[in-house]
Amino acid sequence: MFLSQSTPAKGVLTPLIEKIVAVGLCYQNKKMEKLIFENDINVFGKDVKTFPAGIDEVFKELIEKTGDAAGAREYYGVSNMDKNGKMIYKAVAEEKYDGEAKKYNYPESTIEKGTYFFEALKDWRNKTDCIKDIFAEMIKDKRVDKTKPAIEWYKNNDEMLCMIKAL
Repeated sequence: MFLSQSTPAKGVLTPLIEKIVAVGLCYQNKKMEKLIFENDINVFGKDVKTFPAGIDEVFKELIEKTGDAAGAREYYGVSNMDKNGKMIYKAVAEEKYDGEAKKYNYPESTIEKGTYFFEALKDWRNKTDCIKDIFAEMIKDKRVDKTKPAIEWYKNNDEMLCMIKAL
């Protein structure tokens, strides 16, 4: 309960739904920024079968195989819903040269070029519960393409961008 609509002598207690509080802590109603990828991004990786618990394990596997930590190579989380409404999450690394995916025995995929809306999340390792809330708010915007996957771009161990392609 929170005190609202106070007067000099009285206040009114109003209930606040926990979900709104959680979203409020994560998503500050900031103006979404735009980012443009001039070219497609070739990536490789694999589905996280135990989403969300297995995300860290799959990224650690990619980092171990490539030898590159975040910052030395671009890493992304690519997610969408299957036809049954189940979340499909793929942990991927940017390909540095043609044939790299084959070298590490991973399937290739592409992050499409174009304009993306994004929200930056600082200290993301301590705020992983916020990611779903940020995307939930972003998807409400009429300018985003709801048919395209949501993308997490792990810039480094502190900053991550939550991105959705623009219409």
